[in-house]
Amino acid sequence: MQTKSEPSQSTTEPKYYVLDTNVLLHNPNALFVFQENHVVIPYPVLEELDAMKRREDDVGRSARSAIRFLDRLRKYGKLTEGVELSKLGVKAGGATGTLSIDINDHDRPPIIASEQPDNRIIAAAWALHREGKRAVFVTKDLAARIKSDSLGIQSEDFLNQQVDGDRLYTGYLELETSSEIIDTLYRDRMLEVESLEEYLEVENPDGENYTRELTPNQFVILTDAQDDAHSGLARRLADTEHLIPVAQQKKPTFGIVARNVQQTLALDLLLDDDIKLVTLLGSAGTGKTLLALAAGMTKVFQEERFDKLLVARPIMPMGRDIGYLPGDKDEKLGAWMQPIFDNLSYLMSTRGAPNQNAESKTSEQRTDKLLADGRLVLEPLTYIRGRSIPHQFMIVDEAQNLTPHEVKTIISRIGEGTKLILTGDIGQIDHPYLDSSSNGLSYAVERMRGLGIVGHITLEKSERSTLASLAAERL
Repeated sequence: MQTKSEPSQSTTEPKYYVLDTNVLLHNPNALFVFQENHVVIPYPVLEELDAMKRREDDVGRSARSAIRFLDRLRKYGKLTEGVELSKLGVKAGGATGTLSIDINDHDRPPIIASEQPDNRIIAAAWALHREGKRAVFVTKDLAARIKSDSLGIQSEDFLNQQVDGDRLYTGYLELETSSEIIDTLYRDRMLEVESLEEYLEVENPDGENYTRELTPNQFVILTDAQDDAHSGLARRLADTEHLIPVAQQKKPTFGIVARNVQQTLALDLLLDDDIKLVTLLGSAGTGKTLLALAAGMTKVFQEERFDKLLVARPIMPMGRDIGYLPGDKDEKLGAWMQPIFDNLSYLMSTRGAPNQNAESKTSEQRTDKLLADGRLVLEPLTYIRGRSIPHQFMIVDEAQNLTPHEVKTIISRIGEGTKLILTGDIGQIDHPYLDSSSNGLSYAVERMRGLGIVGHITLEKSERSTLASLAAERL
């Protein structure tokens, strides 16, 4: 955690981190990331965890996990007096501080006198602050942080799993080079990384020069400094010191042809069997889901490199939830998966895949047959946990609505021979406690970059329609 130092207090004095419920629901392991400092759990947090532990979703699982951690610590001493986190060994992740439960009903300022859980939780931080302790209230609730700050209590978001959402890795660099560099790339079908060193050097805001890193599976868009029409595309091969040219599409991918440079780069990753994890970011209409589905259908139904195509989405409504849906699992799932069905319908139509035998079947009938045969599987992420998924082409759509912990759970389910695609738009997050910096998709992009079996591309141009492009730019 990053905190502001307080001049009036010793910076060597341990801090008291008062955790809100939403922090533990976001990541139960948050108990163990505060190093040698003290973690304080107000009693209302226990009440809220207890109320949520019966939920059959990730919130419920997080609540149960946090409660289990507390129960294990209880065996080593009284939680009300404080227990050393190191007692849990490797589970504590190197934490050497203490954890305690605050059961006191503290006096509160009149402004937070009402009996709301948030006010009672803030009161625990207020009491420590009044005692002269270095109290920090940690919450993912913006309003709670503002209330705490207004009372003079230092307040923070949970930053342990955050990345810089404004400076996310895009997966490619644009370099203006000499014509000889581009000619060498296509003549030799290879280009040494060191030949680009002078073009990778840039000046930072302080006026100092530094060399940008070119990581494995990162693309380079080369443009001739003397002729804009003379250009090239290359990708650095994993575990090597050279780049190879990106091959242009010789035929459509299940009826789909790349419409811009970023889509060409995305298809290069999606169709490479050596890359096991691909992350695709982009705003609405950039083609993330369509490209992933087209590549998956090519690999599963045409090339038969994988046993089945598995498509999953988090169950996260946009706006007001419509409540429970009637019907069996498949009927309920149909509403959530409709965006996937829309893309499948296009790909299964004679327009989307002109080489298919149209017969008299509609695209919906072809999709239904694939579902019935078990070669195409659509599932909510609720059913992914606890499974092992081998030899499948798996797409997780709308991954920006997942927490870092949930993304880790999904990736850890991947079995031998499976390729995983995570797609999403970090500008359209429906989860109440996630943003462009703290969601699981952004976290995966930054933490997995540079690995030899991982690739990423940020798609920038909307290709859905002229109207959709204008909306993405102006609204």
